[in-house]
Amino acid sequence: QREAIAKAKEGKSYILTSGTGSGKSLTYIVPIVDHILRNGSGRGVQAIIVYPMNALANSQTEALKEFLNVGISPSDPKVTFARYTGQEQDDARERLRRSPPDILLTNYMMLELMLTRAEDRTLVRAAEGLRFLVFDELHTYRGRQGADVAMLIRRCRQAFQATNLTCI
Repeated sequence: QREAIAKAKEGKSYILTSGTGSGKSLTYIVPIVDHILRNGSGRGVQAIIVYPMNALANSQTEALKEFLNVGISPSDPKVTFARYTGQEQDDARERLRRSPPDILLTNYMMLELMLTRAEDRTLVRAAEGLRFLVFDELHTYRGRQGADVAMLIRRCRQAFQATNLTCI
């Protein structure tokens, strides 16, 4: 964990492999939160975390609520985050577009749609200069889907004008 967090702090991309329940998520959550706290919240989407399944995005949303809100007033969050997986109602999607979070939790299909749908152009603009792009459980993307994800990462780098992007 220490080595991965140090790489992220240096702006270096990395791949981390380790067993289930070993704390892999902290190796990207800690540098993302550190970056946001040091550079300020409310500057648009600074990190996108992509999960292969909505169930994982849902559980990580709950884990982030616990991690980020300990001792913090819910009315005054220091780091904002939101889930955008296709499960959200229209009003939640519209709120997300009007007030983009610091961290966006999504899946690869919604990220793809975000780059192509006119109604999501505000989210793409909010993510200009994106600092972190995380693919959790990268090993699940194989074959054609793996190639699609590789192209998606390249399109994200271009669409978000992410010249200092750290990929994890």
